[in-house]
Amino acid sequence: MQNEHQIIAMVYAAKDDSQKADNLIRDYIPFIRSEASKCISRLCTEQDDEFSIAMFAFYEAITGYERGRGTFLSYASMLIRSRIIDYQRKEARHRGNVSLNAETDDEGGTVMDGIADTKDRFSERDDLDATKQEIAELSKVMADFGVSFSDVTDNSPKQERTMQACADAIRYAVENSELLDELLRTKKLPIARLSLGSGVERKTLERHRKYLLVMLLIQTNGYEIIRGHLKQVLRRKERRT
Repeated sequence: MQNEHQIIAMVYAAKDDSQKADNLIRDYIPFIRSEASKCISRLCTEQDDEFSIAMFAFYEAITGYERGRGTFLSYASMLIRSRIIDYQRKEARHRGNVSLNAETDDEGGTVMDGIADTKDRFSERDDLDATKQEIAELSKVMADFGVSFSDVTDNSPKQERTMQACADAIRYAVENSELLDELLRTKKLPIARLSLGSGVERKTLERHRKYLLVMLLIQTNGYEIIRGHLKQVLRRKERRT
């Protein structure tokens, strides 16, 4: 475990380097999950919405931390707790706003979700390792496409109507695999074909291009855990709306 001086050095290096920020988040997944678990008074798994929120809060801590705010991990812990409490309050008021990234409010989302079976606690460690491996691999592929996890957070739809439009575009791409093939071949989002086929306005797709790019990458081979979780989130949304 790094000492506080090492952690601060890594945090400051990550402020202006999205790849270092992504690496730091992955390294501290056990800490993030532990803090989220404290907030919900039970074991928080990667299938829980609170886990994704804690991930984003940790990234927010990286970008917002200054030495005068005390130790970094204490600052990160405070932000995680604050964001989860905010989420729980919003969820109580606005049922049904579930994003493709596993958040259930209008704050946007992420790609870093995973464990499929939370009932089997004995298999959880293996599931977590597999999820982390998928996240690491996805991060490498995303780098080749010029996007990072922080881009997904910043570029996520903020309104329910826009979130639904993006979901429609993603579904169309999944049903027409040649679009995914084109994405992998050209490393560009096929916006014109996606707009024409899904009926979603091109300007909406353009505005959330990075978010859609990552969501479609997840639909390609190699991300079964993450993809399976997203399917569960979509089913939850359909039941609530």
